[in-house]
Amino acid sequence: MNSGRGDLQHVAAGGLARHIPVLRAEVLEALAPHPGGVYLDATFGAGGYSAAILAIPDTTVLALDRDPRAIAGGFDLVEAAGGRLTLVEARFSELDVVAEAQGIGAFDGIVFDIGVSSMQLDEAGRGFSFRNDGPLDMRMSGRGESAADLVNKADEAVLADIFYHFGEERAARRIAKAIVAARTEAPITTTAQLASLIARVVPARPGAIHPATRSFQALRIAVNDELGELVAALSAAEHQLKPGGRLAVVTFHSLEDRIVKQFFAARSGRGEAKSRPLPGEPKKPAPSFTLIGKQPVEACAAETSENPRARSAKLRFAARTDAPPHSLDAALVALAHLPQQSRRKG
Repeated sequence: MNSGRGDLQHVAAGGLARHIPVLRAEVLEALAPHPGGVYLDATFGAGGYSAAILAIPDTTVLALDRDPRAIAGGFDLVEAAGGRLTLVEARFSELDVVAEAQGIGAFDGIVFDIGVSSMQLDEAGRGFSFRNDGPLDMRMSGRGESAADLVNKADEAVLADIFYHFGEERAARRIAKAIVAARTEAPITTTAQLASLIARVVPARPGAIHPATRSFQALRIAVNDELGELVAALSAAEHQLKPGGRLAVVTFHSLEDRIVKQFFAARSGRGEAKSRPLPGEPKKPAPSFTLIGKQPVEACAAETSENPRARSAKLRFAARTDAPPHSLDAALVALAHLPQQSRRKG
């Protein structure tokens, strides 16, 4: 079997992989990969985490990505790994189904890097960013409803809820109203159109982010059901880790981090009262994870200077216990979805 040294050390240092992932050293420390271990990179991207894990002798990696372009771009790393890397086009919420199909019973470690990748942001034709004009798409898989479909068809109240809940945009109602008015004149089909419209409704403040930033984030989350995917993936990972196996999750905004924080808190029993259950009250399940060290872990000044995207990154991680997995709690699911009714005016 390939030892994992040589070519794969070169890849892990930035050779075949097209960029160094955020918090790579910290993620490796959190995962603690060991020779012979079996790992899942649930968000392959440019393969940076997979390459770093494969640099450990005799490790094997199953890697997933819903973006077919990321899969196509990973063929060089698959070849360099000499049979130790399996790359599958799939959503990370499907990790348990893919693992079963690949004949993998359980993993020694699983890593998630949540959200949009730098490659997706930099490609104008994907429509994730307004830095360069392109079609208003935002679909990671290239399938299903696009951002343009949502912007041009959704009710005003639904759009307002998307911007408010997924983008934490205070001007959500104004932006939604302006979109509905504008689309009666002509469809909104490009990133520049939408960004310009939002900038007219929410004027830029000196030193602040572009006024369309939060709304674009919200649309991307809605189009790809990113928060729903995250909740499902965390639950699937809980089922697929060996006792002692590590789960490491890197997030880039508060909504993602809130879900991960609450998941680990609920599964570890952190913050819960130690009192005995009252008569007739169901017994609380044993902790399925143990938190390790002080969290979240954030990027150092040197990394944020080299890669500004790392400024918002947060890493949380935990080790699986031998307790049975918990059932999926309704509070966590609720965080990932819009409320059933639109917000009241005001």
